[in-house]
Amino acid sequence: MGQSYRQLVAWQKAMQLVSEIYKATETFPRHELYGLTNQLRRAAVSIPSNIAEGQARFSSKEFHHSLSHARGSLVEMETQILIAQELRYVPSNQANSFLRRTAELGRILNGLIAAIKSVA
Repeated sequence: MGQSYRQLVAWQKAMQLVSEIYKATETFPRHELYGLTNQLRRAAVSIPSNIAEGQARFSSKEFHHSLSHARGSLVEMETQILIAQELRYVPSNQANSFLRRTAELGRILNGLIAAIKSVA
């Protein structure tokens, strides 16, 4: 736990997703600005934010708790991507790319959570 949150692969991959989600939602209809656009962006931002916050607390229990919140935001984001795909706000190939990357990030978070549990 002595490393910076910026060195965590989970945080790095989550940050990349945030940028791409922001770019993708720029094309959403204007009437979704305070709806799906906002929710998707907030869920995306929440993932690396929770990873960073938890790592900074220097407590395995609190880090585990924050990683669980990041995992919750990740599945929230996955659901919102599926909704955006259903509404045709994002093409299927882009949605599938996002979903592959969220699945990968989910596996990384699960591994990190398991590692924290074994230390705690």
